[in-house]
Amino acid sequence: MMKLVITNIAKEQLEQLREGQSFLRLFYDTEGLGCGVNGQPTIRLTDRMFEDTDNTVENEDYQVIIDCQQTTFFKPDMKLDFVKGSFRLSSPNGVLNPIIPTGTIKNEVPL
Repeated sequence: MMKLVITNIAKEQLEQLREGQSFLRLFYDTEGLGCGVNGQPTIRLTDRMFEDTDNTVENEDYQVIIDCQQTTFFKPDMKLDFVKGSFRLSSPNGVLNPIIPTGTIKNEVPL
């Protein structure tokens, strides 16, 4: 099972952006980056969960979800932090995405 730890400063920032959205989605964004393997792990706030394709990610504070086909682009243990005005997604093996601007996490995931 995947696990995401969210630091206190990242929680504070998420609360400011949340606007009633129920889920934090781990999302592998490929838009404008070429083929499907050229993408970046990122996050999105959403109010939609697709029960037939989404899996839950272990987290104590948020309902975190991920599309089952995108799990290969993420690590089993991850941390979401907020550093120098942007979110940062990392794992014990290294940084997955060093700069996730706050303005991008409110974008709805394309269907």
